[in-house]
Amino acid sequence: MKIAYHDIYTHPLPADHRFPMVKYELIPAQLLREGVIVAEQLFAPLPATAETILGTHDLSWWEKLRDQTLSDKEQRHIGFRQSPLLTQREIVIAQGTIDIALHALDHGIGFNVAGGTHHAFADHGEGFCLLNDFGIAANYLLQQKKAKKILVTDLDVHQGNGTAALFAGNDKVFTFSMHGAHNYPFHKETSDLDIPLPDGMTTGPYLQLLEETLPRLIDQVKPDIVFYLSGVDILETDRFGKLKVTAAGCLQRDELVFSLLYKHNIPCAVAMGGGYSTRISDIVNAHCNTFKTGLDIYGS
Repeated sequence: MKIAYHDIYTHPLPADHRFPMVKYELIPAQLLREGVIVAEQLFAPLPATAETILGTHDLSWWEKLRDQTLSDKEQRHIGFRQSPLLTQREIVIAQGTIDIALHALDHGIGFNVAGGTHHAFADHGEGFCLLNDFGIAANYLLQQKKAKKILVTDLDVHQGNGTAALFAGNDKVFTFSMHGAHNYPFHKETSDLDIPLPDGMTTGPYLQLLEETLPRLIDQVKPDIVFYLSGVDILETDRFGKLKVTAAGCLQRDELVFSLLYKHNIPCAVAMGGGYSTRISDIVNAHCNTFKTGLDIYGS
């Protein structure tokens, strides 16, 4: 199994920044240290081409990112200061998700250590997202006729608003988001299926709801591939998540998703999404569990 990872994923930020950028170097390091993967499974994606990006994003937005002409307001909405390196990072992440989706079609599953930039719209970015990697990769597969029907399963605690908007009215991509009802973004878009969760939801009801929903969606959509956003901001330790799912429950969530997809012989492209627990070890351990579970179920 191949895992997309590039040194550029860990972007320099101010020391007091709330985004846990260091996780992107800690995740592969821990997987290697624990013997879950070997170094040969990691590959460094090349940058996505402008043509590929423009299959999803507006030219005017791409030019702002390319030419470093974002306004102060646009940068505040994103949460990062613009820089050529930051733009390059997002371009590489997007290609990484394309690559692992293509790998999943051939080998069952593929992982991107970063990605899940689901708050990026066609014409703007927000919530730490500049380009929508799932959107870019899904459109690439459709354009290249590698897939006819795609299911996006977004289990980050924040609604995949950018992804929902990108594929509104598109019957080739079904967007499913199960997220905190009272969490960011406070103006929600309309996914094909939204399940808003109450604050404080615990592990049992969370897993029951997912177990009732996802099999039905698989039968309904009959996807050629699933893009799975496995955010770990559902954890009870998360500073912003507002849910009460345990670390064991987060692992059970991944087991549920991967087992169901494997049972139906559906390829899965996985991106990590968010996680904001106070202890970086809680974030990294939960993300690493996603890799371990997927590799175990699909076979490493």
